[in-house]
Amino acid sequence: MSQIQIVHLRCEYAQNPLGIDVEQPRFSWQLATSQPGRRGVRQTAYRILAGPSQQQVESGEDLLWDSGKVPSDQSIQIVYAGPALRSRQRVYWTVQIWDEEDQRVTTNELAYWEMGLLHASDWSAEWIGSEVFRPVQTKPMEWLNLTPEQMIQHWQDLSQQALASITPSTYLYKAVELHQQVVRARVYSTARGIYQLAINGQRVGADLFRPGWTDYNQRLQYQTYDITPLLQVGGNGFGLILADGWFAGVLSGGGQRHNYGMSTQALLQIELTYQDGSQQRIISDASWKISHGPVRYADLYLGEFYDARLEWDDWATAALDVSSWSEVVAEPVDAALLSAQIGPTVQRVLELEPISVQQPEAGVFIFDLGQNMVGWVRLRMQGGEGTRVRIRYSEMLNPDGTLYTTNLRTACSTDTYIFKGTGTEEVYEPTFTFHGFRYVELTEMDCTPVLSSLTGIVVQSATPGAGHFECSSPLVNQLVQNIQWGQRGNFLDVPTDCPQRDERLGWAGDAQIFARTATYNADVAGFFTKWLRDIADAQFPSGGIPNIVPALTETSVGAPGWVDVAIILPWTLSRVYGDLRLLEQYYPMMTRAIEFLTINNPQHLWRAQRNGGGNGAWDFGDWLSIDAQTSKDVLADAFYAYSVSLLASIAETLGKDEDAQKYQELFQQIKAAFNAAHVSADGHITGDTQTAYVLALSFHLLPEELRPAATHYLVDDIQRKGGHLSTGFLGVGHLLPALTEHGRLDIAYQLLLQESFPSWGYSIRQGATTIWERWDGWTEEKGFQDASMNSFNHYSLGSVGDWLFRYVAGIETDSGQHGERSGYKHILFQPHIHPALSFVKASYDSIHGRITSAWDLNDAGFIHWRGTVPPNTTATLLLPVCEGASVLESGDPIEEVAGITLLKREGELHVYHLESGDYHLSVKQPS
Repeated sequence: MSQIQIVHLRCEYAQNPLGIDVEQPRFSWQLATSQPGRRGVRQTAYRILAGPSQQQVESGEDLLWDSGKVPSDQSIQIVYAGPALRSRQRVYWTVQIWDEEDQRVTTNELAYWEMGLLHASDWSAEWIGSEVFRPVQTKPMEWLNLTPEQMIQHWQDLSQQALASITPSTYLYKAVELHQQVVRARVYSTARGIYQLAINGQRVGADLFRPGWTDYNQRLQYQTYDITPLLQVGGNGFGLILADGWFAGVLSGGGQRHNYGMSTQALLQIELTYQDGSQQRIISDASWKISHGPVRYADLYLGEFYDARLEWDDWATAALDVSSWSEVVAEPVDAALLSAQIGPTVQRVLELEPISVQQPEAGVFIFDLGQNMVGWVRLRMQGGEGTRVRIRYSEMLNPDGTLYTTNLRTACSTDTYIFKGTGTEEVYEPTFTFHGFRYVELTEMDCTPVLSSLTGIVVQSATPGAGHFECSSPLVNQLVQNIQWGQRGNFLDVPTDCPQRDERLGWAGDAQIFARTATYNADVAGFFTKWLRDIADAQFPSGGIPNIVPALTETSVGAPGWVDVAIILPWTLSRVYGDLRLLEQYYPMMTRAIEFLTINNPQHLWRAQRNGGGNGAWDFGDWLSIDAQTSKDVLADAFYAYSVSLLASIAETLGKDEDAQKYQELFQQIKAAFNAAHVSADGHITGDTQTAYVLALSFHLLPEELRPAATHYLVDDIQRKGGHLSTGFLGVGHLLPALTEHGRLDIAYQLLLQESFPSWGYSIRQGATTIWERWDGWTEEKGFQDASMNSFNHYSLGSVGDWLFRYVAGIETDSGQHGERSGYKHILFQPHIHPALSFVKASYDSIHGRITSAWDLNDAGFIHWRGTVPPNTTATLLLPVCEGASVLESGDPIEEVAGITLLKREGELHVYHLESGDYHLSVKQPS
């Protein structure tokens, strides 16, 4: 039996995906070995077998596609090259590989994927709802021009208006008689709004907030489910609940509803195959019935109102009496707007029990979940018929122990439950809303709750965790947890900016600075693939990119550092996941974005097309910096240069040599203009802020001879501020890497471990369990910041997580000139060891497998480094070794160990080549 296994077979980043519309899907797998200590495991060839049935794939006969034996070590992003795929087609596949000894390895795992509906003609369903579709025109965010005091009053007014005008959720139903056994059943479903589907009383799928948020005017996702086990011979009931969601609910800080349409509609197509081979369709059409039910209203910002007295015991079953229900309004569908689900859906991921319950005043009970989270609570209580409980949510408490909700603005974040009064415990969870909170208030009930009355339900886009980081500092460990919880709470179908107030929008600048950190925390390949398509949908005809994606209300080009997401994000994903198709697919989007800036800024300084509506409102600069004001011109020109340099690298990766040269020349021109406009002869940069120096250093904008001076000025500013940072959203992610790359690791560690204000440690000292939006969200001197913009769950300032994994633990991908080694095919280990920490342990589940890197220092002067190079990958290790030090591997002289080769010495660094396997190196420094 082979000691190599082929594991983790995936198609388009998913295990056995159902209903995809990628016409040439890609395959990935990993290798594993059960032989301890075996090194150098690698693939030398592969063979993919794909066929219409398990038996055909297993036998190798009548296959759809046989790749043949392909001499290659590639095990990710391998493109299907068989005959054209058809709608609804299921294809089974498996893979064989040959190892470094030319031994064939066959997996026992048989995977599959299934195609969705590829053509508009595949759809016969109709939109159904209470009225025909009435589109709306988006409205500008006029509230941005109000003062903070005016904003708060504006939001209070809007909140009451929204509650007064909200309409009940819609219930749709149809009963169907089936006369023989169904052997295959699929439902293809979506909504204008968000929906929950049930068949014969059973909920379909674990997904939440379907169909997700896209620009519904351009693209609407549908989901595919295998419902075969839910159907029965005889009567069958189909029930669907519709809520406003992003489509028709309150959305954005302006408080407006109906941003895409005036009312909700559903679309579903059920396709059945019977034992005798005959087929049947059940579609949404005029035969369905419509009514209202226990969800009296549901809104993402306002919350949900649920009246349990209106429940049906036989909801979505054939026994449901709908004689009093109304007829639906049906209309044709424009199927050209429909596309299959991309990436993960939102799902429940955790449950949290409260750690305490307090009663700050009579009749008010406040539960502490111990963690700022996103989702809702499950309520377990008993109440009399018609009595209610009001559930309110907040992230923080006022000094008197009551909920602090001012920062929620128009988001009421209140759920209300009316008891059925059964005489027994009733259980309630909202369905069509979510909240950002740590604290929960219960009021208005006729009973006294206890600690077990509530459970926190944590939801997020189902991105599997990827990274683990632990070190000797409890402060840093809490920081890592805060970063990961911030991502968990804000990656909800789109990368939102905050989950609690009336915003929750896909701000592009926040996402681009955090994207690399996000890849270490979780597998975000599918999540960001979907959002990249949203960005392409949002691109203006001119080539400009908006600040917010999906572009809800914007009509003008976004700000420097925000629009650059169109280049930074696909480049990041290509390096981390080896996804060159994304670069190819979105290359036109990227070139149009840069050409738009270039045409409008012929002097190579980004001045035109930068200020949105012309009043500067969209030119954010280094947003929420503290005690510093970076020149917006410096920042704009730096990001313009950076995006152009990345585009040159992208063109080179794709083999577009002429474009690569063109953009490299443009970068040099912008660089020269940057230096002429902003850099003095002695290396000072306009404004003398930390962000100005950090971006100039990180983006390679300074002449080599001025880099030491710029580093000195950067460090000098930090020291003048008492060892504190001053960077905002755009500077913070580059701050510690710039210091590290330019020889000031000591200052980088000083900032990391700083506990006084402003710092990451300061918020942790105040009890933060997520990353705050602003450094001064709450301070001991001033209390809460301006409530008009003060989120306590925001990921942008958590972009330091990238530095922890990439520099402190030292796990990085070395992509090669044309991306041939991307996706951690070749790993760069370069741990930056410092006595501020006595140990670090990190792991990262890359697309090729788990990578580990750990180091510790002991009193005897030893440095220990332990690392894992996954099978079918290699690595370069840069290890600090002083002159005269001895290096051992598992106790043996390094020269005698297989799988490791000393390549060269660079000063006090030894550079080693590592084959796949586990390593334990010890360095005894001279006394």
